[in-house]
Amino acid sequence: MLSVLRVHLPSDIPIVGCELTPYVLLCRPDKTVTTDDVPETAPLDGHFLRYKWYRVQSDKKVAVCSVHPSEQATLQCLGCVKARIPVAKSYHCTSKCFSDAWQHHRVLHDRAASAVNENGNEEEELFGRFNNSGSGSINTSLSASASSASLTNGSAPVYPATVSRSGGETWFEVGRSKTYTPTADDIGHVLKFECVVVDAETKLTVGHGNTILTSRVIPAPSPIPRRLIPVDGMGHLDADGRITSSGTFTVLSYNILSDACASNDLYNYCPSWALSWPYRRQNLLREIVGYRADIICLQEVQSDHYEEFFAPELDKHGYYGLYKRKTNEVYNGNINTIDGCATFFRRDRFSHVKKYEVEFNKAAQSLTDAMIPTTQKKTALNRLVKDNVALIVVLEAKVNNQPVDNPGKRQLLCVANTHVNVYHDLKDVKLWQVHTLLKGLEKIAASADIPMLVCGDFNSVPGSAPHALLAMGKVDPSHPDLAVDPLNILRPHSKLVHQLPLVSAYSSFARTVGLGFEQHKRRLDSTTNEPFFTNVTRDFIGSLDYIFYTADSLVVESLLELLDEESLRKDTALPSPEWSSDHIALLAEFRCCKNRSRR
Repeated sequence: MLSVLRVHLPSDIPIVGCELTPYVLLCRPDKTVTTDDVPETAPLDGHFLRYKWYRVQSDKKVAVCSVHPSEQATLQCLGCVKARIPVAKSYHCTSKCFSDAWQHHRVLHDRAASAVNENGNEEEELFGRFNNSGSGSINTSLSASASSASLTNGSAPVYPATVSRSGGETWFEVGRSKTYTPTADDIGHVLKFECVVVDAETKLTVGHGNTILTSRVIPAPSPIPRRLIPVDGMGHLDADGRITSSGTFTVLSYNILSDACASNDLYNYCPSWALSWPYRRQNLLREIVGYRADIICLQEVQSDHYEEFFAPELDKHGYYGLYKRKTNEVYNGNINTIDGCATFFRRDRFSHVKKYEVEFNKAAQSLTDAMIPTTQKKTALNRLVKDNVALIVVLEAKVNNQPVDNPGKRQLLCVANTHVNVYHDLKDVKLWQVHTLLKGLEKIAASADIPMLVCGDFNSVPGSAPHALLAMGKVDPSHPDLAVDPLNILRPHSKLVHQLPLVSAYSSFARTVGLGFEQHKRRLDSTTNEPFFTNVTRDFIGSLDYIFYTADSLVVESLLELLDEESLRKDTALPSPEWSSDHIALLAEFRCCKNRSRR
């Protein structure tokens, strides 16, 4: 007979908005063991599995700590309440917890006060506005009152909520499917999962049910909102809070940290529940969608996550996606977990014209065939072949969104998205990959007068040879990075040039004037005009990610504000419960311009 051998939950802590999927191990009538589901619609040997989820609510009101969400709160910051900061952020478990978090907590007070002084009301900010409407971001249901609304977790739309009551506790049935997604009503409460074997004919349970209790449900942590900052005074805020002007569009670049790389050993400072993919994928999606970019360039997107999660989820929000998986000459793991570059664009703003795929492995093979002696080919390929790729997409702006100063003109845009070799000691390979990409983009530019964006994780700090090539169009022959060239692939150094008028978008902050921009300038390295960091781990902090644009055809109108290190590192480093990647997202708004002079 069908029997349940084991039931457990992969995640220690249930989080609002993150689906819970129990692991159920079954023994079939033939004594084989499986994890396959046995639904009522397809019984096995006259039996099927029935699932139920319950919420246990006590008569005592429950609030959870905003810093340590697995702990019950014992005090509340009244300043947050007065400032109308989301109430979930006002709770702390101990006085020491509140004291330790004050430096970060004070930022919320200062920002709320500043918004009131400037605008007369609280400013709704990009991402903050989206996040505040997301389930669990504002905790408005910490009491014991239960909702009697129809439930979406399960196949049955409506059923009696109250199951039993004893010892000051009430059990509410909240779901009838194997999976369950905690809601805001569950915050602070324990959930119970029940799995029983049912006779298909009599509908009676057989044997004892298997149950498991979760820890208390916590709200999804919400990071500090990031605003879109105008940098040239030409944009304006519309009624929806977005920066707009005729013919503008926004571009997001973000390395989201693939699940295969998010190991507990590497990021042991991040709570395991916050490092789990079921949590991170929802938090990343909430962040990405919240930016409402017209074009999204993501790196480290696993192929299975692209197909099963990001493509269908972003499709719901109006995006069309294109993907290029890394090659697998070096990779020897599960092919479905190889990551790559994904580029999405709003279907109502752009249409897809052409796609180019750059495989640096193929370029390496061509290079060795042409330049490297036969006896050294294997050594050369071992150094050059790293599976990295780039995805280049040509888009066309929809007619009704074209700039008003170019009526009837077809507006094309070329967007390159890449993740360059990661190894620090392979400086020659890193520079060679960037140079190879730029040469490919030059060919596209030669065939069409087209604005270009070059986005991605270049694994190169400001001032490095790859950054110099991108930003300056050349590399100084005396640059120290050029000393690492065992294969002589960078010689002559005079070939390390390109003619694309590329400028880093975030350097625009350095060119702005006015007191309001001083705080943003302080987050830039004055020698390179790049952000101090886009990547923050326990062992490294620095800039690796960039959005470059052709300055003869595009103008930066606004930028997503940079994070300050003090508030970002309150959790030691990234990823953290608030931010689900070890990189931070970059976003820029551009406007097409008519000046077409070449550098």
